[in-house]
Amino acid sequence: MQSVDLLLSSGTGPAECRIALSRLVGILQKEATQLECSFEMASATATDKHGPKSVLITLEGDAADQIARDYCGTIKFIFKSPVRPQHKRQNWFVSVSKAELTRVSDVNIRSEDVRYEALRAGGPGGQHQNTTDSAVRIVHIPTGIQLIARNERSQHRNKAAALDRLKSVLQHFQDQELENAKAARHQDNRNIERGNEIKSFRF
Repeated sequence: MQSVDLLLSSGTGPAECRIALSRLVGILQKEATQLECSFEMASATATDKHGPKSVLITLEGDAADQIARDYCGTIKFIFKSPVRPQHKRQNWFVSVSKAELTRVSDVNIRSEDVRYEALRAGGPGGQHQNTTDSAVRIVHIPTGIQLIARNERSQHRNKAAALDRLKSVLQHFQDQELENAKAARHQDNRNIERGNEIKSFRF
C-alpha cells in the first residue's frame, strides 16, 4: 500500500494564503475519500484564525501517489479577500511538495523527543490489512508531528520506518524554512512560484 507525506505551505504569503491552504486541505481530504485513501493531518504550524501557515498530511492507499502527482507544485486560488474587502488582488498561492525519504542522515533526533504508540493496523485495504497490533504511531514531542507506519509486518520494522519518515519530514520543514527566510530577505517568495501554478480553484 502506498504512503505519501505531503507538505502544504502558504510560504510568506498573507492571511489570504492561509485561507487558501485551509480550503486545499478540504479539497484533498474529499479527493482522498473518493479514491479510497486514508487521510491524516499529521501536523499544522503557526495556526491563527485564518488557518495554518503549513500543514503536513499523510495519504495511504493505492491512489496516494497519483494524488501527489496531481497536486505537487503551486496551486492558485481565486477569490475576493474576506480579510481586506477593498483589496483588488484575488489570486492567492500555496505550494504542495512531497516529503521524500532522502538525506535522512542529516537530521538527528533525540530519543527523549520521540514517543511511540502501538495501534492496530487499519486503513484502506479491508481484509488485506494486517490485523495485529504491529502498526506504530511516532510522535515528535517538540513539534507535535505525528506519523503512522503500518506497512511492515513487525512492530520493530514499523518503528524504523516511522523514524525514517519523521527524519525526512523534519528535513523537509527545515529546507522550507530556509527557503522562506531567503524569500523574506529578498521580498520575493521563491518557495511558491506565481505564474506557474498546476491547478486553480475559484471560490
